[in-house]
Amino acid sequence: QVQLVESGGGLVQAGGSLRLSCAASGGTFAFSRYAMGWFRQAPGKEREFVGVISQIGAKIYYTDSVKGRFTISRDNAKRTVYLEMNSLKPEDTAVYYCAADKYGSEWSREPKEYDIWGQGTQVTVSS
Repeated sequence: QVQLVESGGGLVQAGGSLRLSCAASGGTFAFSRYAMGWFRQAPGKEREFVGVISQIGAKIYYTDSVKGRFTISRDNAKRTVYLEMNSLKPEDTAVYYCAADKYGSEWSREPKEYDIWGQGTQVTVSS
């Protein structure tokens, strides 16, 4: 059974930083074949694309609202993808999800393109 498990969420003041991790488990999960995306969902809102990293990390794309503040990276040997979040704002408050798109790319930006999802981790930014 393939699983993605996020961690690192929490409560932080505006201007602060958090680093989210998403670890893949499951013996047959070929992590390096998957583009990995981050999404977020605030209460009462639709799930929103945050960013995506291609299979070997050569290409990364961010939504405009997080460019320059968030950084996605991955370690295929550890089967883990990271989301470094700096200069956090109250509007970044949401549940953050990682997701895996087999054979995807930096163009994988819609939730429906992703095959596997984590359970989410809450990020709360206080003003």
